[in-house]
Amino acid sequence: MKLKLSRRAERTSPSATLAISALARELKASGRPVLSFSAGEPDFRSPESALTAAKDAIERGETHYTANSGIPELKSAVISYYRDRFGLEYSPQEVIVSGGAKQVLYEIIQTLTDESDEVLLPSPAWVSYVEQIRMAGGCAVPADTTDTGFIPSEDRLKRALSDRTKGIILNTPNNPVGTVYDEDTLRMIAGLARANDLWIIYDEIYERLVYGEAKHRNILQLAPDLRDRVIIVNGVSKTYSMTGWRIGYALGPKEVIAKADDLQSHMASNPSSIAQWAAVGAINGPDDYIERCRSEFERRRDILTGILGGVKGLSMTRPDGAFYAFLDIRNTGIPDDMEFCRRILEEKYTALVPGSAFLAPGFVRMSYACSEDDIREGASRIKDFIESLRNEHPQY
Repeated sequence: MKLKLSRRAERTSPSATLAISALARELKASGRPVLSFSAGEPDFRSPESALTAAKDAIERGETHYTANSGIPELKSAVISYYRDRFGLEYSPQEVIVSGGAKQVLYEIIQTLTDESDEVLLPSPAWVSYVEQIRMAGGCAVPADTTDTGFIPSEDRLKRALSDRTKGIILNTPNNPVGTVYDEDTLRMIAGLARANDLWIIYDEIYERLVYGEAKHRNILQLAPDLRDRVIIVNGVSKTYSMTGWRIGYALGPKEVIAKADDLQSHMASNPSSIAQWAAVGAINGPDDYIERCRSEFERRRDILTGILGGVKGLSMTRPDGAFYAFLDIRNTGIPDDMEFCRRILEEKYTALVPGSAFLAPGFVRMSYACSEDDIREGASRIKDFIESLRNEHPQY
């Protein structure tokens, strides 16, 4: 007799990002010259300050359970970081450390979302938000930004509101587009939350990776009165190239953090002790590491946009942050993004992520968190592929 799966499990879809990465690895293992631009993972070595802190922790025997919500030293580092960078004050009881930003997002969403609750989601949006809201019994309500420069409009957000709307998730710098919300946009959203009694999850995992004239702002710098309804999510994965260490954290109201801590105690206990000490080393380490990575990502962005910017049938918004380019392929001859990704992987051995995974059909995401050589070769393959499509579909 076949086991019957729960409705919750049946409703959950796998991460499209990880699925494409897995297929790319499979093709590469079979000897194909695959270039993967699907995963959001910096290719830099973690900072020496993190590696040294981890080695020292091992030597000291820091290999046992820690406090469920994180070691005091890491909480202190996070608190100091937010005080120095954004002028925000938090206590240790208002901070939780988890096994990556994805885990802490799950815990916060579970803490704040009931059955049938609606959560606003400016789209395109990161793939896991929708699934995590669904796992909590809620419903993600997209507010499309593809025709407003990938910046949420007040009118679109207001039209998405209902009497069941409980909160909004913001991600800036944005994955998958790379947009950075300006002060006017953040003030508008803060006003909307204030007027409609909404909580805000503010995911700023890419906040140190901003380019050109763009500037990242924490929403509480602009609307400090919302402190009791904003939960900030961050981590060491992107800024410090520590994806495999799996350390993320959240700062927010004590009652929210306490309940997320209760959930974590039953779900995973504490994050890795050694990884926590590595994160202490990273956050307390010199900022020159961050600037070297940031400037290199900016250079790679410029290379990519320089190659693809003039390709007929392809358009893209120049990313101001993170390390993704979001390509509009609706006029290439294959407007179906799933089909586009399948064919370019099979024919050009180039792995991209379909925009449908981010609530944006007709687009594909390309990560430039990889070497310059791979970026140049991958962009050239994309250009060749699109030019070949014009022979198949001359109307484009």
